[in-house]
Amino acid sequence: MAHFIGAHTVDNGGIHMAAKRAANAGMRALQIFTAIPKYYNDKVSIRGERVVRFRETLATTDIPLDHVVVHAAYVLNTATPDEAKWIRARDGLAKELERSTTLGVGAVCFHPGAATDDNREASAERIAAAIVHALEQVEGGTRLLVENTAGAGRTMGRTPEEVGAILRHIPAKLRSRTGYGLDTCHLFASGFDLRKGPADVSALLDAFEEATGEPPGFFHFNDSEGALASNKDRHMLIGEGLIGVDPFGWLLADARSQDVPIILETPQLNYDIADDDDSPDEYDVRMMTLLQGFAGGK
Repeated sequence: MAHFIGAHTVDNGGIHMAAKRAANAGMRALQIFTAIPKYYNDKVSIRGERVVRFRETLATTDIPLDHVVVHAAYVLNTATPDEAKWIRARDGLAKELERSTTLGVGAVCFHPGAATDDNREASAERIAAAIVHALEQVEGGTRLLVENTAGAGRTMGRTPEEVGAILRHIPAKLRSRTGYGLDTCHLFASGFDLRKGPADVSALLDAFEEATGEPPGFFHFNDSEGALASNKDRHMLIGEGLIGVDPFGWLLADARSQDVPIILETPQLNYDIADDDDSPDEYDVRMMTLLQGFAGGK
């Protein structure tokens, strides 16, 4: 078993260039957008030439397709009681799954949204209904994974119980095609203190596994600008935020971090890199060196 560590690299020049930059940083996992994340993209398909270029590029790297994660649009609120907004979010999620399945990647992750009517159980049902709709619309092996949230406002998915409540509404025949993943900044911002020690980190993973019936399908490794329980979703380089370095080593020591994508969503030094420049970002290289040291180079 091994660790598959990567990042959401800059995609200037196309998603195939994001793959090249990740590979040149020594990564074995990758996260990308298939469309501009500030729009619903509920009618946006992916062009065939983009698919071919991405898959051909990825085949020259050490990044397997099943360790590529697509991050869905940030604007999707599958928890909303507003029917018109929910339908558009539902359709946007299904279209994202379609694009990602066409690419052949392992998973789509998405933020479940906010219970704007404060009815959290009904919101869990609405999120699950959007997942079910997407899975029924799009056949294939790409999984649709709920991401835990930082807990701002009425957002859903802050706790093991809320993530479990969403997944409990998925029919058994579709359950293997969905799941969840954990973002360290979001955990910390929601009030889970990852700094206490390795036993506490393991116990937190146990709690999510008990509530959902399975281990995480991915991790987002991010330090936090905001304080514990601040509900502030602001990512920082590992070791430069309030989580610190040690908790990431403890997570890598847990068997549940093996054989799933571990994605850095930490800042990049050069967001304006030229479209044809496949150089790895210096911050990514620094983070990879740190994490590979914990993981024993695996």
